[in-house]
Amino acid sequence: MSEIARTVRIGSSHGLHARPAKLFAQAAKDAGIPVSIAKGANAPVNAASILGVISLGAEQGDYVTITADGDDAEAVLDTLSELLTTDHDAE
Repeated sequence: MSEIARTVRIGSSHGLHARPAKLFAQAAKDAGIPVSIAKGANAPVNAASILGVISLGAEQGDYVTITADGDDAEAVLDTLSELLTTDHDAE
């Protein structure tokens, strides 16, 4: 097992606010492996924590780095990356 990190750009036009943050945190929680998310040089937060994710203050166009550690880390990052790059406010 090794830790894998991926940097993605926030797609939601209102950034990682309540709805996208909730979708993302739930997916991170469902992954069953440790996942963290960080913006810029800030300390990473638990990706499964809605409040932690919202506290990043990530806006559309910001880059965040998600890190997963476990057997399915690559697949988990694929899923989470897609959630972050999708504009959930356009639906």
